[in-house]
Amino acid sequence: MLSSQPLFLGTVTCLVLTFVLSVTSLPADAEKGRRKVVHVLEDDTGAVIVQTAPGKVITHRGGSITLPCRYHHEPESSDPNRIRIKWTKVTDALVFEDVFVALGLQQRVFGLYRGRVSLEQNGPGDASVIIHNVTLEDYGRYECEVTNDMEDDTGFVNLDLEGVVFPYYPRVGRYKLNYHQAEDVCKEQDAILASHAQLHKAWLEGLDWCNAGWLEDGSVQYPISHPRDQCGRKDTPAGVRNYGYRHKEDERYDAFCFTSNLNGKVYFLKRFKKVNYAEAVKACLRDSSMVAKVGQLYAAWKIQLLDRCEAGWLEDASIRYPIVNPRTRCGGPQPGVRHLGFPDLKFRLYGVYCFRKNQENVNVDVVKLTQRQGKSSKDIPMNTTSTRTI
Repeated sequence: MLSSQPLFLGTVTCLVLTFVLSVTSLPADAEKGRRKVVHVLEDDTGAVIVQTAPGKVITHRGGSITLPCRYHHEPESSDPNRIRIKWTKVTDALVFEDVFVALGLQQRVFGLYRGRVSLEQNGPGDASVIIHNVTLEDYGRYECEVTNDMEDDTGFVNLDLEGVVFPYYPRVGRYKLNYHQAEDVCKEQDAILASHAQLHKAWLEGLDWCNAGWLEDGSVQYPISHPRDQCGRKDTPAGVRNYGYRHKEDERYDAFCFTSNLNGKVYFLKRFKKVNYAEAVKACLRDSSMVAKVGQLYAAWKIQLLDRCEAGWLEDASIRYPIVNPRTRCGGPQPGVRHLGFPDLKFRLYGVYCFRKNQENVNVDVVKLTQRQGKSSKDIPMNTTSTRTI
């Protein structure tokens, strides 16, 4: 999809071209490798610009991605040092978070994007930026704004991530989380609140869950692949059921979380005897690891195809195990992460799933910590947000 709005003021035309992600129900493998040609009418002289762009702007956690944005201005002899490029991230609440700004040779990166965002600089008229070491929080919609003196134009790019959606509720039980608590529990399990688009994609892939949960936009929804009376009536069609936007402080539901690629490995720790929760924590530590989080186990199951028919402790003191190839006595005919609940912490009935970071990431964490300790507090990057009325 292409968004373009030429703006005519005096003798100058400023045009921003952005390639925008569109959510479709096509399988992911059907989209890979597809390219489209975008024809853009530049102005009333009949000149035509032809660009090629990937069908989707999509990556995974830890990867690098280009957010494409091109512009054209008249006359061609305009001073490039007077062109201002600004990127911001837009949330559903219309809060704009500064990401990057450039004016001529001067550039500035903001907040958590510092050290990770740079201009692509692929010839004249290129306002694209590259995001390195993509995080879960980078998911979302971005605005590219190009300004030439008093004229400006904007376009939008959606950044999507490959990953997995999973339902979550804490040890205290179901329907115990307000919106902010749902955000927190997802982060604690190496995830973020899922978007509607992510939940819809998971439903297309077969996710069926009969408990409503918060999404990142403040709505409450749940996916039903097999309609039944206890889940909104058997005679209603399959789909993502939507309760609409709910009160973020007062109302309580579960959460739908989203996570992506791991920067390490989840594994079942082989032991001769079962362990209680405290012993499980110590066992992982002795193996130079830590007890795996729920999001890490889901990512290992979905992306790394971890398949283990043995129940084990996780960091939230739940008992789960991942099944890629369903088989007898391994929890039913469907693949998935089996959940056996939250048993007494003293029970010695289970093993443990551990998580070990990749060594290069451990080294990078040490370097970053050393660099931060050498900086003054005024040099520490701050995250800046602003609110606009549209």
